[in-house]
Order: sequence, then structure tokens, then C-alpha cells
Amino acid sequence: MRASRTADSERRRGDGDRARLDQLLEDDPADLYENAPCGYLSTLPDGTIVKVNRTLCTWLGRPADGVLRTRLRDLLSVGGQVFHDTHLAPLLRMQGAVREVALDVVREDGSVLPCLVNAVELRDPEGRPLMVRATLFEATARRRYEREILAAHRAAELSETRSRTLQQVVVELAGATSVADVASVVVQQARTALRSRGAALLLVTGAPVVPEGSAVGAMSRSELVVARCDGLPAALLDQLATAADGRIALELAEGLRVVVPDERLHGRRPELATALEEAGLHALAVVPVSADVRRLGVLLLGLGSSDDDLIDLDEPRSGALSDGDVDLLWTLGRQAGQALERARLHEETTRQAARSAFLLDAARLMAGAAGVGETVDRLAELAVPRLADVCMLDLVTEHGARRVVARHGDPARQHLVDTLLEWAPPARELPHPARRALAEGRTQWFSAPDDAWLASVVRDPRELAAVRALELASIVSVPLIADGRSLGALTLSTDRHRGSFTAADVEVVEQLAHQVSLVLSKAQRYELESRTSHTLQATLLPPHPPAVPGMTVAVRYLAATSGVEIGGDFYDVATLPGEHVAIAVGDVVGHDITAAATMGQLRSVYRALLVEAPAPSAVIERLQASWPLLGLQRMATALFATLDLPTGLLHVASAGHPPPLLIVDGRAEYLPVTPSRMLGAPPAPAVEWSGVVPAGATLLLFTDGLVESRTSDLDAGLARLRAAAERWAAAGADELCDRLLAELAGPHRADDIALLALTRDA
Repeated sequence: MRASRTADSERRRGDGDRARLDQLLEDDPADLYENAPCGYLSTLPDGTIVKVNRTLCTWLGRPADGVLRTRLRDLLSVGGQVFHDTHLAPLLRMQGAVREVALDVVREDGSVLPCLVNAVELRDPEGRPLMVRATLFEATARRRYEREILAAHRAAELSETRSRTLQQVVVELAGATSVADVASVVVQQARTALRSRGAALLLVTGAPVVPEGSAVGAMSRSELVVARCDGLPAALLDQLATAADGRIALELAEGLRVVVPDERLHGRRPELATALEEAGLHALAVVPVSADVRRLGVLLLGLGSSDDDLIDLDEPRSGALSDGDVDLLWTLGRQAGQALERARLHEETTRQAARSAFLLDAARLMAGAAGVGETVDRLAELAVPRLADVCMLDLVTEHGARRVVARHGDPARQHLVDTLLEWAPPARELPHPARRALAEGRTQWFSAPDDAWLASVVRDPRELAAVRALELASIVSVPLIADGRSLGALTLSTDRHRGSFTAADVEVVEQLAHQVSLVLSKAQRYELESRTSHTLQATLLPPHPPAVPGMTVAVRYLAATSGVEIGGDFYDVATLPGEHVAIAVGDVVGHDITAAATMGQLRSVYRALLVEAPAPSAVIERLQASWPLLGLQRMATALFATLDLPTGLLHVASAGHPPPLLIVDGRAEYLPVTPSRMLGAPPAPAVEWSGVVPAGATLLLFTDGLVESRTSDLDAGLARLRAAAERWAAAGADELCDRLLAELAGPHRADDIALLALTRDA
């Protein structure tokens, strides 16, 4: 019974729906739209057309019978059918109406008619759809208008984009201080602006190319080098450089152009056309980079399909450039040229400042060099790697040429330079650049030494292999001449990584060589004078003390760190008959040759007096009495002593000299010797002190250079010596001297130091 009632209910509802649909069809306003300027149709909920006006049939080119009972989506293009199913139908169900939906209707002849559709869905009281009524308006003129508006908007956007690009380029170029910076900005911004597949900036080496007819002279030969490349294959750039070889002025004079790999290009330059196609490019835009009338290079932009996007609706598929693109590229080329000129000027100014700073550093360092060895070491530190990669210095000495410097700026490649020492002076004659520089007396500059040249000037095959391993890009050899005398030759080289020397670099090398010549000449004269002086001074030094049975003797002599290497300090130890030992230590006033000469005379006179074995006080009295007769020009302090070796009896007399220090059983005490007047002062009686040096004790005699300084007085120095002696009392005589000097002397000494340590054997 319940099922029967449900079936009856559904039958009555169906009868009601048909009645309402019939009523809707009867009330349908299709007749009103029959000749209206718009299309009209009514469809069932499933899209079946049940009413259509004459206007729509005319647009479609079909009779009404050919349209009725078809579906609306069947009248649409493929894209329209997709839009109908995914947008129009769902929106009607959700909203009940849609307005101005753009759809393309397909005519009988297959042409497409753009329309704007308004539709409303009629529903029963329960919300179920009964019918859809739609009006269609032809949108050809409107779509054309909208496309024109869209094109205008797009043109405005592109113009704004180009303006922003140019503004960004100007801002970034203003901050570019090097050619590399300029190249990076231009390539990246140009590639972004044109959405090109790749871009590169090629610059003319040497002087800029100038068009024919200009007031500025043109260079005869140039080549293009890659300053920056982003996205273009190296093979394509090689083909472009090859194509422009020898005719760069003509290439740049052609101005902005687009190269397309068509039949004409295949016929003229098949390798270039093939390279373009292999790179996946439809065209290559070539933009001159210029400043005033000077052509500095070209900007290349590769136009082609994107590798990143499967579908790119905006990317052009041909090699044509719009007028806006052409204007943008012309402006980029001019802006890049001006920025390159500024960057090159800045780089040259920076290089000139660096050269001046380099020469200033060189002058400062060379001035502080103490001799030839230090001079050449400082030269090597200066030259590499700041100025060159390889530095070689060959000096002419009295024994012939000798290589004193062979330095590479890269420690990992130093072994390559060391290998060449086998063929360097004095083992062989000077290498070709240095030999030629010395022979002609002028700079030799080899800007591009190729294999043929190397083979012609290098004498040994193994040497040639070693030179090739250095990958030299240029060589400069400058003679070192001072006071008309040839001192040697300075040879500097660069490798392929640094590039060749410029004329400005060669000028710096010549100025450096001039500085080195002056410093070397001065250093050589100083060393000659120093050797002569040392030889003479060495004859004035006292001989090493003789071996004394029953006693260990250690002596040390340190000259002051300024002035001559020997002053007025002296010491002497001499054996006397009867197992006696004569001991002396003294200090002539001053630290110069006069003091040294006075010391030598004083020591000689003292040795002569020892023939009679006088007492220490008698030695002082005789020296004081004979001082005017000897003609000695300086005063001196001195301490004389005699020691009886078997008994240890010690006699000491002092002429204004510090007392000796006696170390016994770890304790150190100064002997109470009363000093008399200095030698050279008016004579006065000498007071002699006597005492015993126990077995195993050590007697220290010294000059005031060990205990005096500019920062402390003599008493403080004597106290420091006493404390140090007690710390090292257990050491032997030699070690004791070394320890005392290490603690008290220091690296900088204003006065000479003489030190004697005498240990009586136990």
C-alpha cells in the first residue's frame, strides 16, 4: 500500500512538472525576440534547445529545425564547450543566472562568432530546474575594442617596464666601478628586459674602434673578447668572433641588427647559422655598445624558445623586434658605452694610484735594507705577486754573473722557477732577455712570447719545457745601472692568468729597477767598506785566551748595535812565570775607530809591561805616567789583576773600573777594590787589594756596558748582575757567560761589552 501511494505521488508530481513546462513554453517570449538584434533560445535543463529566434538562426546559417532539439554546447567551439561544462552550467545551478559570459559560437561554414551570453534558469517551487532562457549578443566589435584596449594596456605596461629597466640600469651602472661590474649589469638587465634565452657582452681589445671618416684615427687591428656571458654557448661566441675576425670596424658599423639562421645566412656563414640552430635560437640581436663616436663592443641577445616553460604565450617566435625593443636596446648600448668609459677611467685611476703606492712602498722598504741580501729579498717580496708572477734578478759581480733571486708569486708553482736555476748564472750565461738588456743598456719588453720565439731563444730542450710550464704571457727585463756601472738585470714575467704587461706596467718596472739600482750600488759600496773595516777591526781584537792549567777561562765580546763592530773595550789573559796569570779588562771612552785604536795601543803597552811581571798597582802607575808620552787621545778605565794558581792568591788594582764579582758556593760578592783615577787623568797612587780565590770559585770581570743603561743607574745594574750570577752559579764558565749576556745585554746595546769568567779548578 505504501509503495502504491509513493508511485501515485511521483506520477502526480511528474504531471505537475509537465504542466508547468507546457505553461512556460506557452508563455516563452521567443516570439517577441523573433526579429530582435540579439539571439534568443530556450533549453531544457539538460541543454536541449526547444525555442530559438530567427536572428540566432541567421547568425548560425541554419534553419530553425536544424537548431531545435540540439544542445547549446553543440553550437560552441571546443574551448566554449569546455567553458560551458566547467563554468556556465555550474554557475547557473548555483546562482540561477549569469551575465555577459563570453562564448564562441560555430557557424555552419565553420567560422567562429564571438558572443556574450546572458542566461537565467527557471525553477519550480521546490527549486528544481525547469527551463533555461538565454540571450546572445554579437561581440565582434566589442572584442576588437577590448583587444585594442588590452594591446594599449600591454603597450603601456611594456613602456613602463622599459622605463623601469632603464632606470634600474642607470642606477646600477652609476655604482659600477669596474668593467666587469658594467658587463654584469648590462647583460642581466638586457636579458631580463627582452626575456631572451641568453646574452653576452663582447668588448674590443686595444683601442676602441672608430668609424671611417671620423676625426679620430682608427686602429688597424683589434679583436673581440667576452666580458660577460649568460646563457649563450661558447661555440656560438667562438663562431661570432671568427666571423668578425679582421673586420671588426665593418661589423660594428652595421649598427643594431637581427641575425636569423635563414637560407641567406646558411649560404654566407654556414658555421654561424648551424651554431645558432644548435643553441635553439630563432634569432640573435646584435647591439652596438658605443661612447660618442667610439665603438667599444657589442651586446648579443639570443632570442628563442624557453627551456623552462612548456608553453610560453608571451614569448615571440620570430626574430622581429618591436620598435620599443629597438629603442630600449639602442639606449642600453649607449648607456653601457658611457659606463664602460667611466669604469675604465676609474680602473686606470685606481691602477695609477696602486702603481704610485707600490713605488712608494718600494722606496720605503729599499731605504731600510741593510745590505745586498736584504735588498734583493725585499725586491722579491715587492715584485711578486703585486706587480708580476715571476721575478728573477741576476747580478754582475767580480766573479761573473750570479742569479740571486728566483721567485714565483704562487708558492705551489715555485718549483717551476727553481727548476730554471740549473741553467741560470753562474752555471750558464745570462738568459736571453737579461743578456740583451745588459748588452743594449735598455729595457727589453716581450709582450706575447709564443712557442716559436721561446724555441729560438732558449738553449736547452729541458729548459724550454720548464719555461713552457710557466705559461708566460709577457716578459720585461730592465738593466740595473748606477753611476755608469752595470749591476745586473731585473726580469719580471706574467702568466696567462694575469695577462700581459701594459705600457704603464713597464714604466713601473723601469722605475722600480732604477730604485733597486741606487740601493744596490749603495749597499755594495757599504759592504765593500764594511768588509775592509771588519778586516782592520779584527786585527785590533784580543786573541782568544790561552789554555791555563788549573783554571777554566771563558771570554765574550759584544759590540754595540750601532757604529763600528769594535769599540774601546778590551780584555787580556796571559800566563806568567811561576804559575801566575795576568788578567786585564778595560774600557776606552767612546765607541768608534779612535776608541778602538786607543784600545789596541793600550793593550800592546800592557803586554810589553808584563815582561817585568809588575804588580797590578804598578801597571796602573806606569800607564798613568806614560800616557802623555804615548799620545793617547782618550781616557780609559781598567782593572788589572794577578792570580797565583797554586794558592789562589789574587792581587787587584782598579783605575776607575767596576770591581770584579767573586762567586763562591752559590753566593756572589763584589771585591772591595778601591778604584784610583782613570787612565789619562792626572796621576794618583793606585790602591791594590789582595785576597784568595777558593778552589771551585769563579771570578767575573766585566766592562760597564753589561751593567749600565740609559734607563737605570750603575748600582741597579750591579745588583742585577749579582742576582743573575747567583741564579747561574752552578753553571760552567762558558754557560755562565751566555746566561748573563742573555739576561742583561738585550738585542739593542748602546755600549760594548767585555766579559771574563775564570773558574779555579777544585
